[in-house]
Amino acid sequence: MKAVIIRKNASEADAWTLAERPAPRPGPGQVLVRIRAASINYRDLMVARGLYHGERKDDLIPLADAAGEVVEVGAGVRRWKTGDRVVSTYFPTWASGPFRQAYRAAQLGAGQNDGVLAELVVFAEDGLLPAPAYLGFDEAATLPCAAVTAWSALFASWPRPAPGDTVLVQGTGGVSIFAAQLARAAGLRVIATSSSAAKIERLRALGVTDTIDYRQQPEWHEEVLRLTGGEGVDRVIEVGGAGTLPRSLQAVKAGGVVSLIGLLTGVGSQIDPMPILFRAIRVEGVIVGSRQSFVDLTATLEAHAIRPVIDEVFPLERASDALAKLTAGKHFGKVVIRLD
Repeated sequence: MKAVIIRKNASEADAWTLAERPAPRPGPGQVLVRIRAASINYRDLMVARGLYHGERKDDLIPLADAAGEVVEVGAGVRRWKTGDRVVSTYFPTWASGPFRQAYRAAQLGAGQNDGVLAELVVFAEDGLLPAPAYLGFDEAATLPCAAVTAWSALFASWPRPAPGDTVLVQGTGGVSIFAAQLARAAGLRVIATSSSAAKIERLRALGVTDTIDYRQQPEWHEEVLRLTGGEGVDRVIEVGGAGTLPRSLQAVKAGGVVSLIGLLTGVGSQIDPMPILFRAIRVEGVIVGSRQSFVDLTATLEAHAIRPVIDEVFPLERASDALAKLTAGKHFGKVVIRLD
């Protein structure tokens, strides 16, 4: 079968290589899935650069997000049958409840665990969920990380937002776009930042009326405060990390929540704890979500017929071009690789 692997000591430019691998077979309690589509997350760029948590094994198959169809089940499998349309789960062993460090060891496409960028992949029976019936494989493949992360940041923590609350999303990557879509469906007001006039127009086409060009307004938190009458937003979907967190702490209201999701602007800068303490701001790390969160997300998507936003779909033979597009930061929504 064809698979993409990350060669040992590869540079980022040639990190992904198309290779032939033996076709796997499912053992007891396992399911063999023909992968039809997979999507890329920023984590996968970090894995390719050798910067992600944990030592990467040689010739690792990358990616954690995929959709496909069951082609064979192992002994004892009751949940799935041949022909079922399924999606992967980012943390296969995290069923529900709070995150535990042990769940990280089982995540796909990182460390010692092969991922899903292959024609055939074996999963544990509990590592899959039904693909939403109204979505194609390309769309369903975008859900396991970005969409679950956005749902968890908005609805899986206290306090849950109420209609009329205001949410700030940063940029136009997968998590931010899903967050904007889910927030609007829940009756929340969305303020979005971007550095591109073209992307701002696409945000408005999605129904986001309050937008800020942070190239023209580098002190974008001041515009957030103006748009909210000086009060600030109820919640920030913080994907930038060290470079944007200080402004997010100024843009959120007293008693509000900053959901820290990404590190696009880097790590290591000192953060002033004063506004967190004296304005009773809650800062929480969000690391995707459990299988139950994925189930809850799917119910929300189906109830509102929300369709994922896909920037571009690449064939498997051009997987490295898909990675390069994510690296360049030119995408709006998700980048998908199709395996036909």
